[in-house]
Amino acid sequence: MTDTARVDSAPGTVLVIDDDETNRYILTSWLTRAGHTVVGAADGTEGLALLADPRARLPEAAVIDVQLPDMSGFEVCERIKADARTAYLPVIHVSAVAVNTEDHTEGLSRGADAYLDQPIDPDEFLATVTAALRYARARRRAELLTLRLAALNRATLDVYRAVGFPSFTTAATGGAATLMSAPATAVLLSPQGQPVHSHAPGPHAPPLSLPAGPELLDRLAASAVGGDTGIEVARIPGAQWRALLPLDPIRGDVLLVVARTKRNRPPVCVAVPADAARTTDERELLRQLVSAIALALEALRTFNEEHALALALQRTFLPDRLPSVPGVSLAVRYRPASDHAEIGGDFYEALETPAGLLLAIGDVAGHSLVAATVMGEIRHALRAYALEGHPPHHVLERLDAFLAHTRPGLTVTLALALVEPDGGRIHIANAGHIPPLLLSPDGTSRYLPEHGPLLGLGLPHPPAHVHPTVPGSRLLLITDGLVEVRTQDLDDSLAAFRESTLAGPRELEALCDFLLHSFGENKEDDIALLALHLDGPRDTAR
Repeated sequence: MTDTARVDSAPGTVLVIDDDETNRYILTSWLTRAGHTVVGAADGTEGLALLADPRARLPEAAVIDVQLPDMSGFEVCERIKADARTAYLPVIHVSAVAVNTEDHTEGLSRGADAYLDQPIDPDEFLATVTAALRYARARRRAELLTLRLAALNRATLDVYRAVGFPSFTTAATGGAATLMSAPATAVLLSPQGQPVHSHAPGPHAPPLSLPAGPELLDRLAASAVGGDTGIEVARIPGAQWRALLPLDPIRGDVLLVVARTKRNRPPVCVAVPADAARTTDERELLRQLVSAIALALEALRTFNEEHALALALQRTFLPDRLPSVPGVSLAVRYRPASDHAEIGGDFYEALETPAGLLLAIGDVAGHSLVAATVMGEIRHALRAYALEGHPPHHVLERLDAFLAHTRPGLTVTLALALVEPDGGRIHIANAGHIPPLLLSPDGTSRYLPEHGPLLGLGLPHPPAHVHPTVPGSRLLLITDGLVEVRTQDLDDSLAAFRESTLAGPRELEALCDFLLHSFGENKEDDIALLALHLDGPRDTAR
């Protein structure tokens, strides 16, 4: 006999409803000698009241006499089967009077699981009770397994779609607690290399974060998989568990599942009380979840590593310093997209040319490593053409031809601002980018909206527009990541941005910080801001 069959056939708690005290005593004696626990009732009303008591532990089977003084055993059976709390309860009818075929048919048709005529052979009676228990337990186990398979599916989806490590930890620990209907503990290493000890007190309870030493993961893994890959399950005695994790709330023996997907990678450790996973099916479900957690964490760790590498590469494409030009102050802010977003193609440039100081800001269409690479190519080509002395609109035309030749199908927005050496005029050439914002020292501001087509379309670009300036003027060039809001019209966002620049500090660095704080929080796109101040009489900060 297998362990599961042995558990299913074990003695249980049986409700006996019979108004004949002698008959109830005999049935109770047989059941008790066989190891069962018996709860007795003298009529249907008393038996149903026992089942309705929320404080009492429900029996696993009911033996009901057909002829009761207050209602028939058939009616008692129907009420038991109609209640969701007791519908699972197997009912065995016994009778010394209703013994013909019609009685058997009615009893079984109205919900009974077995029907025995009295006098009853003790062995047959006990075998019938055991069979009813075995069937009911197997059915309940199958129903519970179905529910847990659904919980496993939800938990697996949650860990794979988690954005960022904190939400991943919540999904992993909470998923294990919900799956096993018990407290759960997870010990993980974050993608940033920090050990994390997370504990969920129970299903659907928010996980708690507990202190974790750097050696904790290795100590837990040593008790299961060592340094190998794979997944192992180990039962850890309560005293040993408390020595490993003194602050963990789980008490008593625990079932520890340790998974490692690759050599030289940190393991994933999940533990639940040993009593929560007694059967082979329950342990296998927990193994499946921990395997999914380990694979999802490895994917998250790989994504973070690749994202960090891509950001480092992206930063190498940007200027490492701004030029120092007499009569001009420059400031720049660059913020990559959030950790869970792809890298973008925002870029800026500032360089001295024979015609004056050239400022550039642009955005390559798309969010990927390709976009960042194209950004680097465009920036280097821009520097080459500008240093050759070409006017801004000719630089745009050459970049358009370069893009069409090297990256057909891609488009780029780019705004150029050429500041003449004396600072008296600014030349604006714009290829479909957000217009620069000119702030005058008298407290007024305006966008410089003239622009031509995007780069990459093969269309001609108009000559640059020339705008006179005076000392104290400021010019802001931005990418759309700073002002674009999905639920708001871009014109409204630009108007709000312009109003904020007038209300912000006059000093350039402080203004950039103010605008980045006001508009750049929780954005899903890269942000670039390049600011220029034509030095004149010292301005006092607002």
